[in-house]
Amino acid sequence: MSLQKNKTATRLFSLLANFSGWLQNLPNRITPPPFRLMQISSAFWQSRILYVAARLGIADVLADDTLSTTEIAANVSADADAIDRLLQFLVAIGIFTQVSPQHFQNNKLSACLREDNPQNIRALILMHNSAEMSRPWYEQLEAGIRSGEVPFQLTHQAELFPYMASHPEFTALFDQAMDRVEALSGDSFATDLDWQRFDRIFDIGGGIGSKAVTILQRHPQLRAQVVDQAHVIEDAETYWQGRLDNRVLQRLTFSVGDVLTTLPAAENDKDIYFLSAVFHGFDDATCVQALRNLAQASAGSGARIAIMELVKDPARPDALSTAFDMQMFMGTRGRERSLAQWQSLFRQTKLQLEEIISLRGFGKILVLQS
Repeated sequence: MSLQKNKTATRLFSLLANFSGWLQNLPNRITPPPFRLMQISSAFWQSRILYVAARLGIADVLADDTLSTTEIAANVSADADAIDRLLQFLVAIGIFTQVSPQHFQNNKLSACLREDNPQNIRALILMHNSAEMSRPWYEQLEAGIRSGEVPFQLTHQAELFPYMASHPEFTALFDQAMDRVEALSGDSFATDLDWQRFDRIFDIGGGIGSKAVTILQRHPQLRAQVVDQAHVIEDAETYWQGRLDNRVLQRLTFSVGDVLTTLPAAENDKDIYFLSAVFHGFDDATCVQALRNLAQASAGSGARIAIMELVKDPARPDALSTAFDMQMFMGTRGRERSLAQWQSLFRQTKLQLEEIISLRGFGKILVLQS
């Protein structure tokens, strides 16, 4: 029996996503090629001014008000004329609204920079534009393309996760950013798979447990055990106190573990392991190691393994999956994979691909069983 729910809605979303991809390519068709190339080559100007606006917290300062550049500058300790020029550029690309000369307010886009907005992605913008993540793009991308080495490692003389272990401030920002990914991907992972068939979720590499909480809030029969590294779990256990209804909190537990080492054992076919955006950071050998560990933890139980990742279509490259793939190349030895590449990994384990769950968001859920 299929675990897919909302089939019509997910098909419609796929059609709309394809149309959106066509629209994204429209400027290439209607803009003179030299000018279009100049637009693309200077796109980093936009990312940097957005980063500075996020750093300064301008959206939080504006909140629901209209303020002058003098008032904004005073609140963020900046030069009023420079703030005006920065905001005019952002207005020109659709971020913030200019009500009158030198007077601005938030709009639909800039509102997603506000810390009090459930859809805020400020931490993601700060993380991707941080010195740690941006320097490899500027300094070592060509060297990485030529050699096949990881640009992040060429810049920092360490791989991403070992680097994070010795840089707690960047690790905190990274964790905050990963917690906000749901604002991009939506919550269809909690509705487009039939979680009613299960009693317990093991959220492996689940951070503070945001995705587990989203699922628990929609499925009162479920319990969830979030599994992650010790320093993550230490913060996660206190994070939800006072933020979450006790009826949900009582069904949420945390334990220390790792998909490559220690995993909780499944008991029966009412258990399901859930891994979101874990494998794309691994090279193939590490993926196989993780899959074999999952196979061992679930052996004989009938439990499912649900892997939520992008699935690339090599015949139709799209802006989203190719951008994420280059980000993986820049920072890790991982990649975004096609279905054929996923199947190649599964064949090296005792796991079988049972079903592919379509989502009303980017990515799919690959359901496996031993």
